[in-house]
Amino acid sequence: MNKKLSAIVIFMLIFFSLSAQNVLSEAEKQQGFKLLFDGNTSEGWRSANADIFPRSGWEISNGELKVLDAREGLERGGDIVTVDQFKAFDLQFEFNISEGANSGIKYGLGNNGPSIGLEYQLLDDENHPDAKQGIAGNRTLASLYDLITAEKEEGFINKPGEWNHGRIVVHPDNRVEHWLNGRKVVEYIRGDSIFKALVSGSKYKNYENFGMADKTPILIQDHNNLVRFRNIKIKELIN
Repeated sequence: MNKKLSAIVIFMLIFFSLSAQNVLSEAEKQQGFKLLFDGNTSEGWRSANADIFPRSGWEISNGELKVLDAREGLERGGDIVTVDQFKAFDLQFEFNISEGANSGIKYGLGNNGPSIGLEYQLLDDENHPDAKQGIAGNRTLASLYDLITAEKEEGFINKPGEWNHGRIVVHPDNRVEHWLNGRKVVEYIRGDSIFKALVSGSKYKNYENFGMADKTPILIQDHNNLVRFRNIKIKELIN
């Protein structure tokens, strides 16, 4: 294969690799999924504390939604939320954590301020100190932050700089699941006696009706670290 043809093949591979992101399959469309991020714009998102998307601290490029690293002297943009709100849903997303990074996907928001809610923790467990805080690992990757530890087996988590697949399912009957790379790692019932006991022993104990909002936006946390997202999609669940 000559050099010119090789260059064309490489270009086409890159093109189709990029174009395959942030696109729903026909099966996903039929199942009722919709994209929350189109790969090119901030449409459908705003600051958690304003009606516009942050002017700094976030970047959209190469089909990715990125929270930037404020440790490099960049101005922090703050958390972002979806414009739309959801009651019961199946949320799926891909994330790529930089070394030592911390972020999170929050839901169940609304009762106690714009950023207080249930959190699917996004963390580099090996290099961020928060992994050693809390109780029995309940602040590690994919955990229900400060409440329930994700049950993760070794070998199925991709390292910082590589892509992982996250999923949050909030059922109409208040059952909730966290998934990581195709495996269920957290399961609980929002509002039951066990949940209330966990909240009472956590940092959220003073928040009334914590995590119990009937409808919620989806929040992506800005924790001053570089984290990249793509293929963010949601399906609303109905009884």
